[in-house]
Amino acid sequence: MKILLTTTSYQDCPGDHHALLESTGAEIVRERGPLSEARMLELAGDFDAFLCGDDEITQAVIDKSLPKLKIIAKYGIGVDKIDVAYATEKNIPVSFCPGVNHTTVAEHVFMLLLALNKNLMEQANTTAAGGWKRMTGHEIMGKTIGIIGLGRIGREVAIRANAFGMKCIGYDLYWPEDFAKEQNIERAAGVTQLLRASDIVSLHTNLTEETRDMICADTIKNMKDGAILINCGRGELTHTGDIAAALEAGKLGGYGADVLDQEPPPADHPLLGAKNCIITPHVGSRTYESVQRQAGMATQNLVNLLKGEKALAQVNEVEPPAALIQ
Repeated sequence: MKILLTTTSYQDCPGDHHALLESTGAEIVRERGPLSEARMLELAGDFDAFLCGDDEITQAVIDKSLPKLKIIAKYGIGVDKIDVAYATEKNIPVSFCPGVNHTTVAEHVFMLLLALNKNLMEQANTTAAGGWKRMTGHEIMGKTIGIIGLGRIGREVAIRANAFGMKCIGYDLYWPEDFAKEQNIERAAGVTQLLRASDIVSLHTNLTEETRDMICADTIKNMKDGAILINCGRGELTHTGDIAAALEAGKLGGYGADVLDQEPPPADHPLLGAKNCIITPHVGSRTYESVQRQAGMATQNLVNLLKGEKALAQVNEVEPPAALIQ
């Protein structure tokens, strides 16, 4: 039995997940993801299971992987890089790890938000270079933060926003009524209303064809002049060129993102070096604490499915395969 392991944070961080994976007795082939469709096609066909991150597992990859592939175990939450519908059609269970990284990502949101409001990067870099450039920043207390997507991460952002004395406005198709009342979150009638009311906008919605490029030139027009945008969801939620243009024009006061439409980005990516822009390399969930939670759950999902048991959390309703390990 062979398992393809691609997620780098899983491999780089110590923890019990390594011993649990080795306990399967399988041969573990390690790659440094996220892997492109082309690379996945080169590897596919020889593995019983994928323990993957944000690798492109398309219909073509799944076809190349059959009939040997029995399980796709996702490390993390987002499954937009996996063709879940086609995996389901081919009776391949897809597991994932909800509820393991919401604290870590919410903290990352506020790291980016505070860094932009306090001009942290420019002042720290200037000082490190021997300068002494003193800039005037902004408080976030009293500001309105608009949260698009009130799942686990969005809710954690709201809790922290309240602690900072911010006003919260939210939008989600599945409105968490009790939580919103408890945290004093005003419900926006739609994204446009939220954008118009917010000093800061934080994106926490899933990537779908409906949400792709949801923040673009047309929607940025609805934002306050100088508003700050934070994206720790998916890079494709925003239109890269339009974000860069809005930053250059001063319509956006800042953009903080942990995700890009191309990862890793090419050297000429429009947001690298853009005005008032901070990009981190998709590490919002990469803490020792969070990695152990994610890796532990992803590996347990995999082990359960290998035994012919239900995963702890599964995206599709496919029955687990017949036991591959006893």
